[in-house]
Amino acid sequence: MRDLAESIESMEQLATVWRAMVLDRDPGADVRDLPGIAVRWADCRFAFWNCVTLTDAGADAGLLKQRLNEAAEIMRAKSHAGFLWVFEALLDDRAQAALGAAAGQAGLRYAFPGTGMAGDLLPVPEPAHPELTFVRVDDEELLRAYADINSRAYGFPLEDGRDGLAGSSLWKSGVFAYLGLRDGVPVTCAASVEADGRLFVVLVATDPAWERRGYGEAVTRKALYEGARATGLTRATLHATAAGAPVYPRIGFRPNSPIGFYALTD
Repeated sequence: MRDLAESIESMEQLATVWRAMVLDRDPGADVRDLPGIAVRWADCRFAFWNCVTLTDAGADAGLLKQRLNEAAEIMRAKSHAGFLWVFEALLDDRAQAALGAAAGQAGLRYAFPGTGMAGDLLPVPEPAHPELTFVRVDDEELLRAYADINSRAYGFPLEDGRDGLAGSSLWKSGVFAYLGLRDGVPVTCAASVEADGRLFVVLVATDPAWERRGYGEAVTRKALYEGARATGLTRATLHATAAGAPVYPRIGFRPNSPIGFYALTD
């Protein structure tokens, strides 16, 4: 049987960090740990804060089908759209093969891929980029700029990103969130946050007009550098999009599980 330790870690990091993020957005949010399912749902316009994930380790095809149907029912009861996260390495071989068909039968469609990553990589050298200066997000104007970069990068309306982050005290004090500025204009962003003895990297994004210049890697290094300096932690985790997956191994992250993101079909 394959070693699932890092894949379980990746799933548990999501559950831990998203609990904090969702409750920061709305103290009355739906945050539940059900058999085989973690619900972290702010029911806001920012779809990433509306999350359900499967938590069984080694689930077979029958259990997978049950959990997908349960997850879809939870999602249908909400006002705003969100995603089901499936850490595919936590499924047995037959369940992995059946995932696409079972998701479709549950009324879910595949939205986009991700990858869980982790590494004992800290501290990292203090980062620098010849075209960027870095500033920590510590006021509402900078936080709005952080939200807007994420919205542009992920194709959301600006108001959706702002609905997820605006007014947050956590993001202005408890998260090591940084903007990269080019000629004084915010163009890239990354954050790290302490979670169960690790630093978790969250909401890395670069304005599409300024991609492929190494900005995302530089600001991620900054968020890790400052987070490690403040906490003394040496292990870091993250969930990479397809765009970010080639970048993070250069910092020292190793992939541990493919992640499938699913949305409701109706």
